[in-house]
Amino acid sequence: MKLISGNANQTLAKAIAEHLDLPLAEAEFRRFKDNEIFVEIKENVRGEDVFIIQSTSYPANDHLMELLIGIDALRRASARRITAVIPYYGYGRQDRKVGGRTPISAKLVANLVTMAGANRVLTLELHAGQIQGFFDIPTDNLFSTPVLEKDIREHCKDTTKLMIVSPDVGGVVRARALANKLGADLAIVDKRREKAGVSEVMHIIGDVEGRDCILIDDIVDSGGTLCNAAEALIEKGATSVSAYITHGVLSNGAAKRVDESKLKEMVVTNSIDSATRVENCKKLRVVSVAALMGDAISRIANEQSVSSLFE
Repeated sequence: MKLISGNANQTLAKAIAEHLDLPLAEAEFRRFKDNEIFVEIKENVRGEDVFIIQSTSYPANDHLMELLIGIDALRRASARRITAVIPYYGYGRQDRKVGGRTPISAKLVANLVTMAGANRVLTLELHAGQIQGFFDIPTDNLFSTPVLEKDIREHCKDTTKLMIVSPDVGGVVRARALANKLGADLAIVDKRREKAGVSEVMHIIGDVEGRDCILIDDIVDSGGTLCNAAEALIEKGATSVSAYITHGVLSNGAAKRVDESKLKEMVVTNSIDSATRVENCKKLRVVSVAALMGDAISRIANEQSVSSLFE
């Protein structure tokens, strides 16, 4: 088995390699003067089981091309099996037609990864579970629930006052799964989204008075939805509001917005390398998914069950 990392999140890739007690294989991802991407695998991978680790985060197009070209290089180098490890699946929010003459980009990216030569995909917390069906190759979608649950238990002194909150109706399944693990109650924020990146809280479904609320979501982009939800929860009598998010996209001044919000803190995983955005935000904290992804990689390599990680 060999591990290869693109430039998107080398910190996470090194942590996964350390967890597996394996070195990262030597590979070069560089650009020509006209910004074309060139990939060279500097170790023999013939007949090897290769895992290429690359989030398709900002800049999404550059990192996606690195992934595709890296897969092509491995295929042409006669790797036995190529697994695309995509901690954050960019374009995942474009999973359906939202109007006339609009694309389903999540499906397009799935086609590109498959046609480039990937034999299987390992990803984390897809925006919509049905994106698994966009791939015609085996696809394992990991859940961040075990990592978030462990951190909540370590930092929450009194779990009896916990209230898990979904920031929208679409995230109820995700929030309920965590609430069941923690033995906590569930509330839902009813919001209206007039356009992408802009939302308005309409109602809070559930009694949050005197409760320590934890907002659960898969992606935080501009942070507007979560900050508005936190303000609405405080107005309804919540004692405190924290947020646990899998993918910290954190664009358009999101870190500053979080710092100035009613949120007690926001916890994100390191599926996206957001170190430069986190260092200037006092309320942001990062937890690692390296062990979770490393265990999944090990199970795939050894032909063992991945789903048993969540049983």
